[in-house]
Parts: sequence; C-alpha cells; structure tokens
Amino acid sequence: MPVFRPLLISLPLLWAGSVGAQTSASLTWDEAVHRLQQGSDQLAGARAVVAQRQAQAEGIARAGGPMVSAQGVAYTYRMSLDLDLDPLKQGLGNAVNLLPPQVAGMLPALPPLPSNYTIERRNSSQSASVNAVWPIYLGGAPDALRGMVGAQGDEAQADLQHSEDEAIAVLAQRYFQTQMARRAAALRDAAAAGVAEHDLAAEKMLKAGVASQLERLQAKAALQDAQYQARKARSDADLVAMALARTLKFDGIPAPSTPLALSSQALPSLQDFINTALTLHPGLAKIAAKKAQAEYLKAGTKALNKPQVFAFGQRSLSHNGDWLAGVGVRFNLWDSIDHQAMERSHQSQIHQAEAAEAQARSDIALLVERQWRSAEQARSQYISLAAQDELGQELLRLRRAGLKQGTSTAIDLIDAELNLSKLRTERAQVAYEHVMALVGLLQACGQIQSLADYLARADLRLE
Repeated sequence: MPVFRPLLISLPLLWAGSVGAQTSASLTWDEAVHRLQQGSDQLAGARAVVAQRQAQAEGIARAGGPMVSAQGVAYTYRMSLDLDLDPLKQGLGNAVNLLPPQVAGMLPALPPLPSNYTIERRNSSQSASVNAVWPIYLGGAPDALRGMVGAQGDEAQADLQHSEDEAIAVLAQRYFQTQMARRAAALRDAAAAGVAEHDLAAEKMLKAGVASQLERLQAKAALQDAQYQARKARSDADLVAMALARTLKFDGIPAPSTPLALSSQALPSLQDFINTALTLHPGLAKIAAKKAQAEYLKAGTKALNKPQVFAFGQRSLSHNGDWLAGVGVRFNLWDSIDHQAMERSHQSQIHQAEAAEAQARSDIALLVERQWRSAEQARSQYISLAAQDELGQELLRLRRAGLKQGTSTAIDLIDAELNLSKLRTERAQVAYEHVMALVGLLQACGQIQSLADYLARADLRLE
C-alpha cells in the first residue's frame, strides 16, 4: 500500500491542475441568467408548450362561427338491365290459344322472341354547389371550449414561470457557491503561505536554540495540514466551477464576478413578502388554471344537454341555379352518457382545486416566513462576526509582535493565522447562506428575477 500512496495523492492534484489550466472568463450574475435563459433545454421545452397552447387558442378563436363549403362532382355511369322474355312468350301463346279458332287463324304468325333482352344506359354529368351552415345557438359550447384552451395556456405559462424560477434558483446556488469556494480557496492559500513563513521561522529558531524540537515538529505538521486544506479547497472550487460551467454550457471555467453581498439594513417586513407571495407565486396561478379548466368542463357538459339552433343554405352552381335555405333545431332526447354524473365529477374537481389552493396558501406563507427568518438570521450573524474578525486580526498582530519579542511561539502565530482564515471562511459561508435564503424568499414570492436588484443595493460585499 505505501508504494501507491504518492500516486494516489498526485491524482487529485493533477486533476485540479488540469481544471485550473483551462481558460477562466469573468461572468456577472446578469450574464449568467441571460445564458441560462438562452441555452436551457428545460426552459426551451416549457416555452414550446406555451407556444403550442397559444397556437391552439388562436386556432379555435372563431369556433362556433359560420362554415361555408363548396362541393363539385363530376361523374359518368353505365347501367344495364337483363329482362327475361320467357314469361312474355308464354303469355302471348296462351292469349292466342284463348281466341276463337276463326280469329286465331286470321292473325299472322308471331315473330320469334329471344329468351332474354338486355337494356343498357350510359351518360356523364357534373354538378357544383355552395353550402353554408351558421350555428345560431350551441348552448355555450364554443365559449366553454375557448375557455378550456385558454386555461390550459395559463397552466402552461405557470409551469414555465415555475421552471424558470427553479432554474434560476439552481443557478444561484452554483454561481454563489463558486464565489464562496473561490474565496475559501484564496483564504486557504493565504493561510498556507503564512504558515510556510512561520514554519521557516521555527526552523531558524530551532537552529538558533530558541525553539524546541517539539515546536518545530508542530510547525511542520501545521504546514502540511494547511497545504492539504489549501489543495482541497482549490479542488472543491474547481469542482463547483465545473458544475456552473455545465449548467450554462460554458466553455472553460467561469469566474463569477458578482460578489456575495448583503445589506446592513433589515429586509422589508415579513407581511409584505407574504402578501406578494400570495399574489405572484406561480403555484397559485397553476391551481387557478386547473380550477378554471374544471369550471369550463362543467359548462361544456351542460351545453351538450341544451338545444342547438342553426341556419343552413345551399345553392347549385349549375345552369338551373337551384337553391335551398332554412333553420334547424337539434335536441338530444337520450344518449349513453350520464351527464349528471359528469357534472358531479367536474364539481368535485372544482372542490379539489379550492382545497389545494387553501393548502398552498398556507404552505407558501410558512415557506416565506422560514426563508425570511433564515435570511435575517444569517444577516445578523454575518454582522456579529465582524467583531470576531477584528479580534482575530488584532490577535495575529500581537502574535507577530510577540514572536519578535520572544513572548510568543511560532505555534501561537500559526494558530492565530489559521483561526483568522477559518473565521473569514465561516463569514463567507454565512454570507452564502444569507444569499441562498434570499433566493428562496424571492422564489417563493415569484420575484426571483429581482435578485440582482437586491445584490446591487447591498452595502456589505465580499469582493
């Protein structure tokens, strides 16, 4: 096993080096969102559904209107009829036999008749006419059909909005996770460089006899651990950057340039966000579309039981110019569908949509409150960590001065260096948690597109 250890350690280093060697390109948040909207296959599929529903609605916009058609016929025919003449021959013979002999003798002999005779007729002709049907009253069926298709379009639009919000939320996670990972890697690199300097100082102090062998070994172990943590942080940063690149179909390694940011001022009130969410959340729009579909289906079912009135006309285009016009009424006396049962079914769908809407409103309000509290908690935590950052810097300054004066050891200085790096990495993590909570909050409110505005107004930035 020890023989393979150098190879196993070198593999992640080679991979990280190969990733880092690729071209990095600066990428703002607005540019990332634009690339996502232009290149996402999932969003393209959702937009295709919306386009299909819109085209369908346009196709039936005039359903229930007049219909005019032209009909032309050209034909030729041949008809034949075979006549059996044997009964006629027998009848004539019997009739002659019934006559008096004197009279029968005076009659000339009957010509011989064939046993059968075929009559044949041939002809060709053509005709043309214009037909028109104008529905006058269809019980509201066309309106129900148009409403149904329109509600399906609203549902597709709500699905598209949901897909866009989900895609942007995933993008935000990967974009700002890349920001956080790159910052963590930079902090680890800086800490490793600082520990390397302190390790060199510990070695010199050992040779000068002012440090013990234990302190030297502690410094060396701290250096190796710091270097390992730096390599790991770089590898993690490259991995999340690669995930971001795959999400955006990006050539090379993207370098997010919009920093993690948060405001020193509190977010608007929780109730404002809840009111917005209960108005703009795409899930509520989808439920409303489902309810509308059930209502239009119910109306269509009722329309089938109502009488239908229509006008019709026909005019021949031939030389005689015959024409026909009238008004018709159609009413179903009985069919095989139980319309009352169908109406109860649609009414149950309406009740189901109403119950789903009530549950969704409760869930959305709870989601908004959870995300709002998480964002505020992370914001407060980030601000409170500022004092610890100042303390860490002051402690590092004192340890450096103490090392020169002989009141501190190299290990004390290394601990102060690593603790400050750890604290700043933790602050970056808290800033990332705030941004992610803000993303979830805006997504629940149907306003995730406004994330860029919140980041632009933020006054605390992790450049």
